[in-house]
Amino acid sequence: MTDLAQPVTPASRGADTAASQATTAITRSFRRGTGRGSWLTRAAIAIAALLALPVLGVIAALFQESGGAWQHMLETVLPGFVANTLYLTLLVGAGVFLVGVATAWLVTMCRFPGRRLFEWALILPLAFPAYVIAYAYTDFLQHPGPVQTLLRDVTGWGPRDYWFPQIRSIEGAGLMFTLVLYPYVYLLARTAFLNQSVCALEVSRTLGRSAWSSFRHVAMPLARPAIVTGTALALMETLADFGTVAHFGVPTFTTGIYRAWFSMGDRIAAAQLAASLLSFVLLLLFLERWQRGRARYFQTGRKYQELPGYRLRGWRAAAALIACGLPLGLGFVLPLAILAEMHVTGGHDLFGPRYLTLFFNSFTLAGIAAGLAVALALIMAYAARLNPSPLTHSANRLASIGYAVPGSIIAVGVLIPLAAFDNALDGWMRATFGISTGLLLTGSIAGLIFAYLVRFMAVALNTVDSSLTKVTPSMDDAARTLGAGSIGTLRRVHVPLLRGGLLTAGLIVFVDVMKELPATLIMRPFNFDTLAVQAYRLASDERLTEAATPSLAIVAAGLLPVILLSREIMKSRPGRKA
Repeated sequence: MTDLAQPVTPASRGADTAASQATTAITRSFRRGTGRGSWLTRAAIAIAALLALPVLGVIAALFQESGGAWQHMLETVLPGFVANTLYLTLLVGAGVFLVGVATAWLVTMCRFPGRRLFEWALILPLAFPAYVIAYAYTDFLQHPGPVQTLLRDVTGWGPRDYWFPQIRSIEGAGLMFTLVLYPYVYLLARTAFLNQSVCALEVSRTLGRSAWSSFRHVAMPLARPAIVTGTALALMETLADFGTVAHFGVPTFTTGIYRAWFSMGDRIAAAQLAASLLSFVLLLLFLERWQRGRARYFQTGRKYQELPGYRLRGWRAAAALIACGLPLGLGFVLPLAILAEMHVTGGHDLFGPRYLTLFFNSFTLAGIAAGLAVALALIMAYAARLNPSPLTHSANRLASIGYAVPGSIIAVGVLIPLAAFDNALDGWMRATFGISTGLLLTGSIAGLIFAYLVRFMAVALNTVDSSLTKVTPSMDDAARTLGAGSIGTLRRVHVPLLRGGLLTAGLIVFVDVMKELPATLIMRPFNFDTLAVQAYRLASDERLTEAATPSLAIVAAGLLPVILLSREIMKSRPGRKA
């Protein structure tokens, strides 16, 4: 029998000492990481509480007595609001999913004429506000517009001799939203496809699967978090829109909120409708999380090669060209041409002093809001990764609910606490130092930036969180065993890997702030207008020709960031050759 009691030698004693020191070092590094993780957790909870404060004020209105408008709407128009909102979300969800995923896969994995152009050009509709493209298509497709006028001239038909699709309908609104919101899905799906390992696709092909089967069974499941995130962002943007559905005469929750607030003068009823609107978003998020269950999607392969690039020829190349050209043409080229023609015939001077000031104001607000949103989203997503407790996940969900609330509701929710703070600070400064601080927050862009963060934090947080889920936990463990703390791991490991996702989040927030209207109208400082405010003022006065000038400026402002982002996303693929 073998003697299990081995003699203690200097070599074994030295090995035990080395093992003990290594274990102690690992334990200390984990403790250090845990301590910093707890600090990040507290910071994430504080950020979520601050951002959720205006929305929680809206939710609290559910328990207040309204002036009777709520009961009246409950008995009359609320069922129509629910039906129209559900139908509109189904139309937009299906549209952005099909267009966004199909175009992202084609330009990433296939080779056909024009692919290089479509890589960055398919993002361009994101720069269009939905209400602006609605104005353009209304003028283009309505009865006295050029399309129907040409149809009558060619055929000789009278006004009642033919049927033409009605653009001012719920289906027309769904089409408008799909054309301008599919880039949400396209951006995130393309980033996910670019970061997938070729090895997984090659293994699928060697097992006898076709290109379509590999896409459906391998690529799609791996990109699922990004696709769902993009679709959810598009749906929340749809639920919060007012300008498009109001212009098309579609009664939804948002039009009901404005009617209760401005027509009936019942703020409580408007807030109760806004709280009901939140239930749609929460239901969408719950269903997605429930369906996903405990499934996680990681890239565990270390070998990243150049993407294979399926070369398309003949009718397949023509079909890919049409599939990518149609959404770009309808979502950007055609409305841009309509607006350009309107601008030339009766617009303003785009490079005059007035519009240079509007450019500067819009860029300042969008740049500050985008930078802060990405930084705060990174803190919150990383805190949830270090401490995946119900508390941190609840904090992230709480900070995201503002995206479904109309901007005007958020603006009022922000104004109440900030105005109270300004008044309290001004009173204390007068009593203590004899000076007045005035409207320190509500009278500057600080309050407006805060409203943007409340409104668009979901955009940055969902995008960053989706990108962070693709980083395997083994990378964190390896960094910790090498002595890196949580902050060092974030700075040296995660941020370089998340570059494409962070740029995507920053761009989406930037363009959304450029287009944002209701909160800007209410909270902007005196004599501080933006391009979106100028476009709305002219369009509301039915001066659509003049409104084309600021609308074109909004599109032009988003072109350069869109092009730069597309280039950076392509560079962000691991293992890509310089």
